[in-house]
Amino acid sequence: MMGSIHYPSSVVCGRKASVRERVMSIEPRPAVDGHWRSLAKGVSWRIVGTLDTFLWSLLITGKPFSAGAIASLETVTKILLFYGHERLWRLVRWSPEGHLRALAKAVSWRLVGSLDTFVLSLLVTGRLKYAVSIASVEALTKIALFYLHERAWGLVRWGRVAEAEPVRNVKAITV
Repeated sequence: MMGSIHYPSSVVCGRKASVRERVMSIEPRPAVDGHWRSLAKGVSWRIVGTLDTFLWSLLITGKPFSAGAIASLETVTKILLFYGHERLWRLVRWSPEGHLRALAKAVSWRLVGSLDTFVLSLLVTGRLKYAVSIASVEALTKIALFYLHERAWGLVRWGRVAEAEPVRNVKAITV
């Protein structure tokens, strides 16, 4: 047939492919986290993280008020920091669903989170010893907790959006 366009996916097992088969054969674009998903992940992680912070702060300082103050302040600072962290990781295309990516995110987040915990603990308690102890112990427990949190969210499809096709070979129209 002269003038017709032949697409490789238009033939299946020697017969013409249906529209559904042609559509299903199109490779989907990779999905990335949408804004609402990033926010929901931030809130769910903050619940886990706040409980961990409160318990360690209470065990180290022995002061419920100080532990509560540190955990409460973290609720605000860490949600904002986590959202920014998620948005930055959205730009990294390496292994979107992989275990090593989840581990790398856990470590990078822990660096940011431990610094925040250290500063808040120092401000609330006024004692360097408490701030170092709380931030140090959290560096260990929260990497494991964050890894598990990231893997759990990997099972949830809600909030994933298809990445936009890059625009190529666009020429400006001049009048």
